[in-house]
Amino acid sequence: MSLMEILIIVVPSTLLWAAPLIFTALGGIFSERSGVVNIGLEGLMLIGAFTSIVFNLTFVGTFGNATPWVALIVAMAAGALFSLIHAVAAITFRADHTVSGVAINLLAAGLCMFLVKQMYGKGETAIISKGFNKIDIPVLKDIPIIGKIFFQDTYWTSFLAIIVAIFAWYIIFKTPFGLRLRSVGEHPMAADTMGINVTKMRYLGVIISGALGGIGGAIYAQSIANNFSHATISGQGFMALAAMIFGKWNPLGALGAGIFFGFAQSISIIGSSLPFLKDIPNVYLLIAPYVLTILALTGFIGRAEAPKADGTHYIKGGR
Repeated sequence: MSLMEILIIVVPSTLLWAAPLIFTALGGIFSERSGVVNIGLEGLMLIGAFTSIVFNLTFVGTFGNATPWVALIVAMAAGALFSLIHAVAAITFRADHTVSGVAINLLAAGLCMFLVKQMYGKGETAIISKGFNKIDIPVLKDIPIIGKIFFQDTYWTSFLAIIVAIFAWYIIFKTPFGLRLRSVGEHPMAADTMGINVTKMRYLGVIISGALGGIGGAIYAQSIANNFSHATISGQGFMALAAMIFGKWNPLGALGAGIFFGFAQSISIIGSSLPFLKDIPNVYLLIAPYVLTILALTGFIGRAEAPKADGTHYIKGGR
């Protein structure tokens, strides 16, 4: 097998698995840049995955080929609404951010499985008929070498994730909104003194986090899993959290980390078709993403500094 043939297999698969991680990691960045720790990304992905699949199955006859995209918007709204639980607990009631995030994960898992059993009478939904399928991107697919690697048998969602990551970087570092968001995550008292509404900005950060996490879950469910069960989202939210830390709370860093972890996940699926991995027992390929996650965090977490006020409560006037 030539290098070109290997790249044609590996690159689209990597980008497919990376897209949900990138979206969810970006959501974590918005929350933590505002000063609210959000380890509830797994729960937000669960809500997005569940909502998108149920919507897809229910309204596929109405929206046809556009169903996955409409379901993506619905999942985004569901994730944003669900994240309000974390926002109210952590910001308004000043609960411990980590405990609240764990509660979000547990609540989402229990709620989604309960609703699935109530709606479908079993522990999983049916397979969707309209999901995100492989496509060849016109014009770009005809570019020599690069076209075959990046733009054939690929997914629109992969490129959407890259575009959103670049857009998120611009918003956070080049706009007044991003400056206000970062200021309440670094020094909320100084931001308050300058007339910035700390509570409002933190709520917005968490809500955006929920919206992006919902999109991440919806993309995973409609392009990889194609249904919803207890195993649809199984650790991807925590990988996205690792990508956020690995990327040092920078959208472009999270983009690179998401692609790295996406590659690790894709290897567990396509490894048997690659000449240098086909002799490795499948169980090792399956655990590879989690091992790489641990190694990445072990090597870089000490050098990655979170926003200074991340996880701290702000009481206006010191009361």
